[in-house]
Amino acid sequence: MGISKYVSDVKTIKHNNELVFQFLSNFNQLGKFFNEYTLAQISQQVPGVKIDGFRSDTDSCHFTINNHGEAGLRIIERDIPKTIKITGEGNIPFELFLWIQLVPVSAYESKIRLTLHADLNMMLKLMAGKKLQEGINKLADALTLLPYQQ
Repeated sequence: MGISKYVSDVKTIKHNNELVFQFLSNFNQLGKFFNEYTLAQISQQVPGVKIDGFRSDTDSCHFTINNHGEAGLRIIERDIPKTIKITGEGNIPFELFLWIQLVPVSAYESKIRLTLHADLNMMLKLMAGKKLQEGINKLADALTLLPYQQ
């Protein structure tokens, strides 16, 4: 096993850095966004993936993917208003850490970059490495579209 690192492209969010940080550092905010309609849309856009039972609190969220048991994410560190560090828990096939880095550009614009650290064996790295890189970029794109509100 070895730690693999996947870094997204830097993206722009048309909102204040502190507002974006407050939203992303509270999984209850994402819980409001990930209603059953949104989960159904994700399942339609990503063939073979069905997400059910999304629930959250401030520090964590849990869900089931394709009825393979419960998986989740937990915030393990917040460096206000710059960095959010998240780890996976539950039924996830490898250890992972996700860093969300935010940089203010102006009063109404922020830059965001995601970094995924995944402990993958060689076979999993060969099979999933390219998909993880694509996925981290798609996630960064998706975060630019969220309804950031106070």
